[in-house]
Amino acid sequence: MNLILLAPEDIEHHRLARVTDSRRLRHLREVHRAAPGDRLTLGVMGSGIGQGTLLTLDDREATFALEALDQPPPPALPVHLVLALPRPRMLARSLEHVTAQGVKSITLLHTRRVEKSYWQSPELDAEKIHQHLVLGLEQARDTLLPTVTLEKGFRPFVEDRLSDLLAGRRGLLAHPGMTNACPRGIDDPTLLLVGPEGGFIPWEVEKLLEAGCEGIHLGPRILRVETAVTALLARLF
Repeated sequence: MNLILLAPEDIEHHRLARVTDSRRLRHLREVHRAAPGDRLTLGVMGSGIGQGTLLTLDDREATFALEALDQPPPPALPVHLVLALPRPRMLARSLEHVTAQGVKSITLLHTRRVEKSYWQSPELDAEKIHQHLVLGLEQARDTLLPTVTLEKGFRPFVEDRLSDLLAGRRGLLAHPGMTNACPRGIDDPTLLLVGPEGGFIPWEVEKLLEAGCEGIHLGPRILRVETAVTALLARLF
């Protein structure tokens, strides 16, 4: 937790913040080993970042005297990530990693090789998704929460929504065996599509290419999804 991320309701009288949830309190005690008088980095969800002085800390709450929280969060990546829904444990890590890297728009997509049971996972509960996004923000000292959209049908996604997502964006389909290597250091608004373990099936690849996406690859090695997504974002931006 490189940032104490405050919700607006944590702030009292503009200069005092109160933290009461057990996760953040435990982190302050056990990881930061914080004590009254320590200055820590704080940010407000959807707003700025700055410093605060810890006034009190016990098992029930921590209070902070706030300084000006007027520093902007780090810039977002110019990308909308479309990710075939990973298995639940991988989903949690993937959401945290891509949030920490600066992705602000995420679509979780059903494809042929996505197990239907994954859509029943508690990890897709709105509160669980929110928790993973917050962990990513805290890691990267960011305050701007990504949006996450669930698309449970591949064909409706391609036929009804993909053209709108591609409007004004460069569509990149990351899939083994594509002709072109992943580009480096681009700044174009981008729609990045990444398949599940085992990749997209040929029909899905065909439909995405027909819609205007460019096929790219990361080389001859086949990577786990969470590794591939991190590598793609690092290379692209």
